Amino acid sequence: MELRQLQYFVAVVEEAGFTRAAARLHLAQPGISAQIRQLERELGQPLLDRSGRSVTLTEVGEALLPYARAALAAVEGARQVADEFSGLLRGRVTIGVLSGAAVHEFDLAAVLAAFHEQHPCIEVTLAEYSSERMLTALRDGTLDIALVGLADEEPPPGVSLQVLIDEPLVAAVAPDDSLVADASSTNLRLEALRDRPLISLPRGTGTRGVLERACARAGFRPRVVFEAADPRFLAQLAARGLGVAAVPRLPQHVASALGLRVLPFAEPQPRARIALAWRTPGPTGPAAGALLNRLRTDLGTADVAHN
Repeated sequence: MELRQLQYFVAVVEEAGFTRAAARLHLAQPGISAQIRQLERELGQPLLDRSGRSVTLTEVGEALLPYARAALAAVEGARQVADEFSGLLRGRVTIGVLSGAAVHEFDLAAVLAAFHEQHPCIEVTLAEYSSERMLTALRDGTLDIALVGLADEEPPPGVSLQVLIDEPLVAAVAPDDSLVADASSTNLRLEALRDRPLISLPRGTGTRGVLERACARAGFRPRVVFEAADPRFLAQLAARGLGVAAVPRLPQHVASALGLRVLPFAEPQPRARIALAWRTPGPTGPAAGALLNRLRTDLGTADVAHN
C-alpha cells in the first residue's frame, strides 16, 4: 500500500468521481483508476462502487476512509514540523470573506500578496460567504480564518475575534424624506422606522442581524424591501427615494455626492462591527497560524475577549 494510493482514493471520494479527482490532482484519469484498482487488489476488497452516475463508497471503503485521511494528515504534519525547523512553511489556508463590497475598508489583496512573497509554499484559498455561514464553517473546520460581520456583542462559542471596525449604524434617506424633519432637533429614534420600507444588507450578515435585533427591542419587525451586499448600492437606492437605508456610517463625500441625508440613531445606537475570526484556541496548523498573525498585525489591533 502506497501513500499516493490513499491520496487518490480520498480525492475520488471527495470529488465523487475520477474525472474531477484527476483535475484536482493534475493527473491523468487512467493512472488514478489503475492505482485505486491496485489498492483494492492488495486489500482484497472493492472500495468504490462505480455502477452509478457518481462514484460512491462500499462498506469497506467507508471503513477505510478515516484511516486514509488520518494517514495523509500524519504525513502532512510530519512535513510541517520539518518545514518549521528549516524555516519553510507549507500547507493550505482557507479564508472566508464577507460577500460583496463590505471589505472595501481593507486592502486584503496587499496583505495576501506580501504573505505569499514571504511564504510562497503556502496555498491560500478565498471563499465568499455570509457571516452566519462563516462562523459555522470556522467551528466545523471548513474555514481556518474569516472576516465576518458581528450580530452579537460577544463571540460565539468556540470562536475568537479581533474587531477591526466598530461604527454606528445610521439611516440614509433622500433629503425630502419626512424622517429629516423628525430628526431635526435630536437623533432618530429607531421606532420611527416602524412600517417604513427599509433597505439593508442580506440576511446572514452581521449588520442585518444588528438591525433585526435592534428593531425587535423597539417592539417591531423591520420591513426590508431591498437588500444587497454593497452598502454603497444600498445608499444609492435610498437616494432615489426607495426606502430608508440602514447602513454602517457613510463617508461624508459619498453621502454628499448622492445628495443623501445621514441620520444617526438615538442611544442605544446599533453598531456595525467587522472582525477577524478564528477557532479557539487557535488555527490547527502552522501555515494558518502564520497567516492569522500577519492579518492581525496588518489589519487591526483592537481585541475582544475570547470564548
